[in-house]
This record gives sequence, C-alpha cells and structure tokens, in this order.
Amino acid sequence: MEAITETQETPKIAYVFPGQGAQFVGMGKELYESSRVARDIFDEVDEILSIPMTKLIFEGPDDQLRATVNSQPAIMATSLACLKVIEEFHHPDTYLPAALAGHSVGEYTSLVASGVLGLADGIRLVRERGRLMQEASELRPGSMAAIIGLDEITLEEICHETGAEIANINGGNQIVVSGTRLCVARAIDMASIRGARKAIPLAVSGAFHSSLMSHAQEGLAAAMEEIDFRDPAVPIFSNVTSAPLTTAAEVKSELLVQLCSCVLWKQSVGNMIDSGVSRFIEFGPGRVLGGLIKRISAAEDHGNGHVDVLSVGDLASARNLVEAGSLTGCPANPPLAT
Repeated sequence: MEAITETQETPKIAYVFPGQGAQFVGMGKELYESSRVARDIFDEVDEILSIPMTKLIFEGPDDQLRATVNSQPAIMATSLACLKVIEEFHHPDTYLPAALAGHSVGEYTSLVASGVLGLADGIRLVRERGRLMQEASELRPGSMAAIIGLDEITLEEICHETGAEIANINGGNQIVVSGTRLCVARAIDMASIRGARKAIPLAVSGAFHSSLMSHAQEGLAAAMEEIDFRDPAVPIFSNVTSAPLTTAAEVKSELLVQLCSCVLWKQSVGNMIDSGVSRFIEFGPGRVLGGLIKRISAAEDHGNGHVDVLSVGDLASARNLVEAGSLTGCPANPPLAT
C-alpha cells in the first residue's frame, strides 16, 4: 500500500463515522438549535424522505428510532450535521482529510463526505438499505453477539462448529458473530467454554453482515442503478477488504458485498495508521469508534507511534476542534456536496 506522506507539522487526518447502534433519542438536537448548517441538514433530510425524521431523532420513541429502517438514515443525518458544523467556524470552506472510513452504515456517510454521493442520493440509499435489511431480518430471523477476549482463529473455529459467522472484527479483543438465533446462542455458549471474558447478545433486529442478509442484495443493487456514483475525492478504507477505495466502480462493488461480509474495522484502522494517519476524528453520535481506535493503536505495532483520537458530537466539541488547530493539515475544499 502506498504510504500517505506526512510531516511533523501537518499530521494526516482520517474522518470516521459510526454505524448502527450509536443512535440515541435526542442526538443532534443541540446542533439543530444552535447551528444553521446543521439545521439545514436535518431539514433537508426531512424533505428528501418526506417523513418527520428529525422529530423521531429528537423525540423518539426509542423503539421506532432503533428500527433499522429509521436508525440508519438517522445516524447518517446526525453524523453529517456534526461534520457540516465545522463550516460555522470556517465558512465557506470546509476541510477534507487524508482518508475516510465508516463502520457498516457509517461507510455510506463517508460516501457523502467524499463526494461520491450527494446528500439526497445518500440518504435515500441508506433508507432503502435499512428497509431491505429489516425485510431480510423478518424473512430469515437472526441475531448477533459481541465476543470479548478470544482471538480470530478461535472464533473462526467456533463459527465453523456452530454455523455462526464472524460479522465484525472491531479490535480491542472484540469480535461480533452473526447468524440464526440458535447458531449465535451456541456460539455464545462455546465462546464462554473456550475462555471468553464476555459474550454479550446485541440488541439488534437481525443477523447483519452475514449470509442471512443475502435477500437484501438484489434490492440494493436495483436502488444503486438509479444513482450516479462519482469517484471519491478522498480514499475510503473499505469495510470488506480494509484497502482504500478510489473509484466509483470499487465503491459500488463494495456496497453490495458489504451487506453479507465481515466488517474489518481493526484491519482498516491499522492500514490507515500504516499509511501515515496519526489523527482520527469521529463525527456523529457516541464515541464507540474512538474507543476502538485507541485500543487498536495501543495493542498493535503499526510503526507510527501514538495516534490522536478526537470526536465531534455537538457544537462545543466542533468549536474546540477548530480552535485547537486539530484540523491543521487538511486542505481547504469546496463545501460538501448536498
């Protein structure tokens, strides 16, 4: 992999975006009330989807927000609002990083951030992805569980014996398995026997990133055919291969395969660090990815020493990011495509 050139004065920065599970009722509300550009994102999402998505994000109820068809566009809208708000302090320019990555649906957020898709196409595609995944979950019910404290080889053996599948390699000794409820239950039991520190069932509606999602691929392919994909302005590190995506064709292939494939988050972060990235900024609700990145960096020798991990989830954190000069090294670019 070609290294990203870095100097001590200008650290290379990666923007990362969270996936499903990061959502909570009220996320982004403070941004909506205090930032014009953030408010514009939420209002435009409502208009694009012709539903009161913002009201659901801010007021709930929680069970409706957690539904896959709603949580995925809700997370994208909030993450983009968090990203967009830095323009409040550097209008009309914003900044593009050296690399982008997102966890599962967060990868779709990176497509809008990199100019592959405009906001309208991005939010419609994510809404359709969520609907298709919810439909696939009803046709072939399943579940997921986080296994902490076992290595990948041991989990592969457990999956081979139980019929479960590895869905996320998150780092920090956390690996998520996916499959039918019976397969996942067996995997939890076997993981406990093999010495896992924890085996935690996840509150999700289906077996995401497993073969049980195959029903959703045809519908997603049809939805993508209606959209004009552009080459990324910034390399996007793939969930599926952990390598950078640099063309529209690579992105389209990635999105279809990603539905049923393992998210290689640990490997993606490692590759970004190895390529010269030394500062990660998480845009969106929660700080899950930031915590994982810290543990990945601490546990793995990537030859790049310490990495900074920052987050933007509200106006104060956006202001602090800019005032502290944490965006130094990002080239000025036109505002994100909407």
